[in-house]
Amino acid sequence: MHKIAVIGGDGTGPEVIEEGLKALKAIAELYKISLDVHPMDINGERYLRTGEVLTDQDMAELKTCDAIYLGAIGHPDIQPGILERGILLKLRFDFDQYINYRPVKLYPNVASPIKAASPESIDYVVIRENTGGLYTGIGKFENKGSTDEVATQSMVYSYKQVERCIRFAFETARKRHQTSPWKGLTKDQVHDGKIGKVTLCGKTNVLTYVFDLWERVFNDVAQDFPDIITDYTHVDAVCVHMIERPNVFDVIVTSNMFGDIITDLAAVTQGGMGVAASGNINPQGLSMFEPIGGTAPAFTGKNEINPMAAIGAAHLMLDHLGHPDAASHLEKAKVSVIQQMRSMLAGKMGFKTSEIGNMICDEIYHMAHS
Repeated sequence: MHKIAVIGGDGTGPEVIEEGLKALKAIAELYKISLDVHPMDINGERYLRTGEVLTDQDMAELKTCDAIYLGAIGHPDIQPGILERGILLKLRFDFDQYINYRPVKLYPNVASPIKAASPESIDYVVIRENTGGLYTGIGKFENKGSTDEVATQSMVYSYKQVERCIRFAFETARKRHQTSPWKGLTKDQVHDGKIGKVTLCGKTNVLTYVFDLWERVFNDVAQDFPDIITDYTHVDAVCVHMIERPNVFDVIVTSNMFGDIITDLAAVTQGGMGVAASGNINPQGLSMFEPIGGTAPAFTGKNEINPMAAIGAAHLMLDHLGHPDAASHLEKAKVSVIQQMRSMLAGKMGFKTSEIGNMICDEIYHMAHS
């Protein structure tokens, strides 16, 4: 039995989560996976009614769950930062979800703004450190409100924070290539027993303290993974490569801020926010899975938003919970339905949001009996 906390959130979040749950329940029935779906009222509307973001009772309930399935959090009538810090960052920090796992995959029939892009050229993973760095809010103002004002925000990392993130990245590379080596390897590299590659994305020439630590830890951890090739690339060059030659990447590992930036760029290259999903992972604890497209308030209630990213978050969650076959089946059903869609853009998909969820369920059953 897996107890899943469901937080639909704001805007179009509840709509895409509803379709994701359709697919999740269909695949669970097929694979005899027992799910206890536990809806929770955590969103901007509740904050406007009560002034509450995450209560002690909410946190106590979440601690009894095996995973969180999240739609989106954000409300146009609430000052930016209140919900983000009070809900999203609190969940990540309090449950120590120190890995943000972002697969970047271009599916067939999905348009990319990169002219020469193909499913073979865009297929990698970004591992973002998720609980440290600039996002911890360590900083201060001096002489606030005057012309002498100085604002400071500190990027702070410990060895342990960096080590566990980097180790997860190497383990991810090894897991990705259990059956066959990464396609980007040369014949000589395969002959030497290499199966994958991890790229450290940083800025060692400017952030000389923090990324000196990251680079040293990266080299230390690499000694435990002789089958994985290592590479270092400055963050600005990573952005260039994501556009010009994304096929050079297998697994990228990076800091919280850099990861936040490059994964949005990566999402655009894979066809947009409508297909991009992520996991906020604590390998030994409660993890959270979500589409990354935000609340999309302009489409709220129109039944026109693309639910594919939410369905992608569902198969990431299944895999994390120990059901790789069910996760793979759901992903293949998703890919099959994508082939029938006109576009990944909201309002231009050729189908309503609810129709796509139904199509996914139909395809799950069709694939199982064909």
